[in-house]
Amino acid sequence: MEPPADLDRLCRRVAACRRCPRLVSHREETARSPPPRHRGEDYWGRPLPGWGDPRARLLVVGLAPAAHGGNRTGRMFTGDSSGTTLMRAMHRAGFASKPDSVSRDDGLLLKDAYITAVVRCAPPGNRPTPRETENCRGYLAEELELLRGVRAILCLGNIAFQGTLAALAERGAEIPRPRPRFGHGARHRLGPYTVICSYHPSRQNTNTGRLTQGMLDRVFLDARRLSAARPRGGSSGPGGGSP
Repeated sequence: MEPPADLDRLCRRVAACRRCPRLVSHREETARSPPPRHRGEDYWGRPLPGWGDPRARLLVVGLAPAAHGGNRTGRMFTGDSSGTTLMRAMHRAGFASKPDSVSRDDGLLLKDAYITAVVRCAPPGNRPTPRETENCRGYLAEELELLRGVRAILCLGNIAFQGTLAALAERGAEIPRPRPRFGHGARHRLGPYTVICSYHPSRQNTNTGRLTQGMLDRVFLDARRLSAARPRGGSSGPGGGSP
């Protein structure tokens, strides 16, 4: 499915962004000097737009692209262990056509789900600065405006959760006091959305057992119920099309 024109324009703006000099330098240097296991591959090396079903009822929000995952392949949660763990859970819950995410042309389709992040460039040490996160916030706020079918938002990690709260506030949502707290499996009702929290499927979390595949599977089954999603046709590239 081709993405709506407004969403496609947003994806192209994201991919051309150069707002954060530190992130621009890091993503491009990573692409020029990959590790031996990826030597000779053609890195994307640009910011990553969201991707998935433009009619999604579930929005999945991550932290940022991985240096040798999304920054290499050009699609979020693609080509690394985090993407494998995530896609297994999404497939089991009926949101993904396949249980793995390898490349932009691997035929993977998302159904009733859209994947994005609070930061669009791979940050050094996986740690964006507050200013870098703030620079990207408007993109997430625009996605929330354009993805009008979204009913549930699944935040992968506390930084994604805090960034989502900030983007919702930017769109006029009232954030209650005391401020909602992050916790794996926690749910918060914010305006028209149910916001669901999960630990990020990073290798650090999965290798230590902080997040197991079963834990993530249960979160996505909960997201399926809360978003009242029904399977339908999906899309494979950023914004539903190819960058």
